[in-house]
Amino acid sequence: MRFFVALASASLALSSVAPAQAQSAGGFAIGAQVLDTSSNPVGTIVAVKGDVVTVKTDKVEAHLGKASFAQQGGKLYIGNTQAELNALVEQEKAAAEASLAVGKPVKGPQGAEVGTIEAIDADYATLKLTSGKSVRIPRSGLAGSASGAVIGMTAADIEAAAGGN
Repeated sequence: MRFFVALASASLALSSVAPAQAQSAGGFAIGAQVLDTSSNPVGTIVAVKGDVVTVKTDKVEAHLGKASFAQQGGKLYIGNTQAELNALVEQEKAAAEASLAVGKPVKGPQGAEVGTIEAIDADYATLKLTSGKSVRIPRSGLAGSASGAVIGMTAADIEAAAGGN
């Protein structure tokens, strides 16, 4: 029993040190505050996945590359105010939504155009492929982005999946 208590105490001591070590090892720890260049709060880190850091502001979640940050005195800084970051994320979201409309081009995984959106609703999208064929796909198969609509398949892959219709 004493061994278990000693082991549990050691585990608690180590776990309470881990966040401090994570903070000092790059500063990209969940819960870390992000400031603008005038040291005003922008948001808080809510996720870190590889080189992508998610910062939650008062309105949005922004996914930023680690290279977007400067570190000084144990604090994290970005070059945007909270209002600027909110506006940038909202603009990108609006552009992504606008890319999912009739007549808009759709690009494949390597950036080549695979066709255009012929029809779209909440459940399905009909694409007019560059070959001239039309295929109906689940709406969830398309993603909007600021640089246009994208799909994870080439035109040939789409045609093959649709049975060559």
